[in-house]
This record gives sequence, structure tokens and C-alpha cells, in this order.
Amino acid sequence: MGLWSFAKSAGKKVFGGNAQAATSPDPSALQQEVADLGLDATGVEIKVEGDKVVVEGQAVSAEMKEKIILAVGNIEGVSEVEAEVTEGPEPVFHTVVKGDTLSAIAQKTLGHANRYNEIFEANRPMLTHPDKIYPGQVLRIPQ
Repeated sequence: MGLWSFAKSAGKKVFGGNAQAATSPDPSALQQEVADLGLDATGVEIKVEGDKVVVEGQAVSAEMKEKIILAVGNIEGVSEVEAEVTEGPEPVFHTVVKGDTLSAIAQKTLGHANRYNEIFEANRPMLTHPDKIYPGQVLRIPQ
């Protein structure tokens, strides 16, 4: 099992203005977010334990499971995502800090700033534009 940390106070707001909902994420809202992003969650179950989300089951691919982890983790109110990743190597994620750009992240993680589009594509559909990243957001780094 892998356990990834997320910024609980950062991320997309899917629980409305209810402060209680943000402290205990609603599994159906998380599943709806995954569906709204067009991610195939076939074979995956999303459970909530406090502010931790547990992603169980066998996804259609390792890439899809990583995207599901990011989709539910980058939601305000979620501090951790636990998931078993059995296919291939452990995923590589990067937490955006103030001043980060996809080019800077690509330079640091992939060795060349011009490879920023690989990171952008690896995080679609959660990212809609290469310049729209925010501190606390966790991104998937392609391997």
C-alpha cells in the first residue's frame, strides 16, 4: 500500500460551503468528481476514513489508478490517499510549491524544462492549461 499526502486546505471545492463536509469528505462526491473528469473507475472502490481516502481494487491501468489518486487527493478536505499500486513501479508525484511552473518541475524531475508538456499530458483531465497549477496541488510525473 502506498500513502500519499495532500494539502487538506488546498484543492478543488466539491463539498459546497459546508464546513463539516470539508472535514469528512463524502465518498459519493469524490466518485462524482472522478466521473466528471471522465476517468474510468471500473474495478475501483473509493472509501473515506476521516480525511483520508482509500482507493481499493484493480483499475483498468496503472496510469488510470494514479489519475484517480490525484483526482480525489487534490480535493479540499482530503489530507491523504492510500492505495495499492501493484502494476509497475511506484508512481512519482510532485507537490507544487509557490513559484513552481511546469517547466521548472520538468527541469527538476525530468531533466529538461521543455518536457513540461509531458507533465501536463500526464495530468489531464485534471489540468486544463499548463499555467493553471497552484501551491499544494499534487501532480503525476510520467516515468
